[in-house]
Parts: sequence; C-alpha cells; structure tokens
Amino acid sequence: MSTFRHPFLPNAERQQKAMLAKLGITSVEELFKDIPSKFRFRGKMKIPEGLSETEVRHYIESMLEKNSKPGSFASFLGGGVWSHMVPEVVRSVTSRTEFYTAYTPYQAEISQGMLQALFEYQSLIAELVDLPVVNASMYDWASALGEAALMTKRLTKRSTFLIPEFIAPNRRAVLATYTAPANVAIKRVPSNSIQGRTDLEQLKKMISSNVAGVYIENPAYLGYLEPDVEAIAEIAHDAGALFVVGVDPVSLGVIRPPGDYDADIVIGEGQPLGNGVDFGGSLLGLFACKDDRKILRQLPGRLIGLTTTKEGEKRGFVMTLQAREQHIRRERATSNICSNQALCAVAAAAYLCTLGPTGLRQLGERILQLRHYTEQKLSSIEGILVPRFQATHFKEFVFSIDEPKEKRFSVQKIMEKISQEKILGGIPLNQEFPKLGESALVCVTELHTKENIDRFAASIQHALEVE
Repeated sequence: MSTFRHPFLPNAERQQKAMLAKLGITSVEELFKDIPSKFRFRGKMKIPEGLSETEVRHYIESMLEKNSKPGSFASFLGGGVWSHMVPEVVRSVTSRTEFYTAYTPYQAEISQGMLQALFEYQSLIAELVDLPVVNASMYDWASALGEAALMTKRLTKRSTFLIPEFIAPNRRAVLATYTAPANVAIKRVPSNSIQGRTDLEQLKKMISSNVAGVYIENPAYLGYLEPDVEAIAEIAHDAGALFVVGVDPVSLGVIRPPGDYDADIVIGEGQPLGNGVDFGGSLLGLFACKDDRKILRQLPGRLIGLTTTKEGEKRGFVMTLQAREQHIRRERATSNICSNQALCAVAAAAYLCTLGPTGLRQLGERILQLRHYTEQKLSSIEGILVPRFQATHFKEFVFSIDEPKEKRFSVQKIMEKISQEKILGGIPLNQEFPKLGESALVCVTELHTKENIDRFAASIQHALEVE
C-alpha cells in the first residue's frame, strides 16, 4: 500500500484499507491501473524551490507592472459589462463577512441577514421592472436568457424561440448551448437597417403556432430603444407565445419598465447596479415574471419569502418554492441553477437603496446628456456616420465610418491606434454584423467627462486623417 498522505485529504491507513475493500481492490496502484504506465509521472517534479512570502510578493508585483492599469485609460467599452460608479457604502456592505459568499443559504435559521438582503433585492428589482415576482438570482444575462427560452417551452409546449437580429454574440452562444439539448429552434427576426427597430412585418411572417416566446432587448444590444414594444407584445400574445424582454436596469430610471408594456418575463444584467467591471465579471442575472401561478411554478432559481412564526409574533425569511430546483427534484427540476450570485445581488440592493428613485432618474438623465454630447462630437468629424441608427439611444450607440472609393478605413485599426493614446474606443462590429460595415459600439456612462469625450473624438479624427 502507498505511504503517500495528501496534505489536504488526510486519509488514515485504516480508512484507505476500508475504501479499497469496498472497491474490491487491494492497493491504490490497482485503483489507477487503467492509466497506461507511460502516462503516469514518476520521479521528482522539476519545479524551482519555494520562495519566501516577501520574495513572492516582489515577483508578482514585477509581473503586474507590465499590465496597464484600468484607471489610466478612458474606456468607451460596453456591450454587456458597463463601467459605473460604485458608491463606497455599497463596497462597505458587501465587504461584511456575513454576506461574503455566493452559496445558497439553505439553513434559514442561521441565514436571516442574507435572506433578508435577498428579499429586499427581489422587492427592489420587482419595483424597477414592474413585475411582482423576482428570483434571487441568475448567473448573468446570458444564462437568464437561456433559462427564459426553456421556460417558454415548458409553459407553451412549443419549440421555437424568436430573438432579435442584433444580439450580443455571447448571449446568443449561451442561448444555443442551453436550448440545443431541449430541441428548441432559435430564429432571428430581421431588424430595420435604418432605424434598428424590429421589422414587424417579418415578425408577423415568422410567428406561428409553434413559437414559444418572442424576445426583444430594450435598450437593444446596439443601444437604441425599441419603439414598437406594445405591437410586439400583441403579436406574440395573439399567437399564444410569451413576451420576453431583456433590459439594462440603469435605463429604467428614464424609460418605461417592461411590465408596463405587458412583458411576461423580464431578464437582464444587474452588473451595473453596484458591481464593478472586474475583468468582465462577476455578473448578476435578473429574472422576473408575472404573478401567474402557471408561470410562477416554472420560474428557475430560488425565491426568498417572508413568513411568520406559528404564533404570528415574529417574522422570518425563508427559501420558498424550492421544489423547482435540482437539489430537491434532480432531473425533474425546472432548472439546474443550484448556486447564485448572492453577493452581487446584495450589492445591487445596497446600490438601489443608496440612489433611490430620484437618484436613479438623475443618473439616467446624466448618461443621456453625456451620450448626446459624445454623438455631437463624433458627428462633427468628416467621414463618420453617427449614430448609425436613426433612433433614440440610452448609453450606447453605433458609429460607422464612411468608406470613400479611394480608401478603406478599418475600425479595428483605428481602435488600435487610439488605444496607444490610452483610449479604449469601442467594440468593432464588422465581424459579428457584416451588414453594418466598418462600425463600432460605443458606451458612455456617468464616469465619462467632457474632457475625455473631447480627447476621444480628437483621437478618432487624427486616426482617420493619418490612416
């Protein structure tokens, strides 16, 4: 028998013997006999000797010095992860050890603080999207979209899900991963090439008795607002399909909530609510639905409820309707979401409480002003078409480069040039959406200033002149 003792799995010799006996073998060597000998490492690993803590710190810091620090760049990147101000009060709340976990609070009697925070999160998001039932939470917008598509299939017993033509590539990829095993057909509804809005005539042609859900994003991935939300809802409902809407929650301080135009399911990305960019995550998937018993029973993830003691004297928070979940129903569960983004949800609750309805509206108005100013600055540059779509935008918009016959400009090259001036100028779109030509998606938030917007425009103009 091997004398090796793993430092973090300290099985005593008698425990090893008991396990081997249970397996019907006599040695650890026999346990791994299926691995060919030539692939099994024997001898001493060629790794350097260990370093002291001080030496490791110096080594890591020298490596990090090669990286550019985020604060040294003016970033106009968006596309699903957005830079917003995170108030210090939010950081203070989320740094408390009582909240510092994403694990599900199964033991209600010792998790009242976390459960209450999540209950408040659900209540705040419900008010924001104007739908009464919110779960506590999904991994991100993309996984929420996948779950929404599967939910529409379960509710309607249909197998086609319609999505917009212009949708984030990562969301579409995750959606395909979720729906392929369930044999859900994903079809893209064409958009108006001038205004970006959903082509209603094409939608009417594509809608059928096999469509489970119609999905739109408002604001759209490319930043414009969808003006025909009521008409799309009516088309979907007349065909017996569910109407699903994806949102950036920050926009709901200044535009109508989806519940107001009869959305059945609302999803979105909660990252801008008090969560940093953090290398592209962690993210926070929003998921809400109507208070319809049939729909509610198919809602993925967990719900936190408020109850009282038997005597009714004290209140308490609990996880409710857990029978949908994998840890109880296994393969018969409606969702395999058994973890969540609890810490990010707590941050969102703290953020919304800090801003309040007036603060959220003021934030939205400030973003609209800065976005408009950025469009104006870019539109003054010869050779730039901005915004690409003739529509109302929130914080993101597309600009395109006119392409004279004698010279072809590349958005990718221009973005690379201005990055040398410490400006991250936007997301090139020509690979994902060739019909848009040389275009880029630009994001403006309250963190931008007149000075860095002016510098952005000047850098674009200079790059065009020397291209």
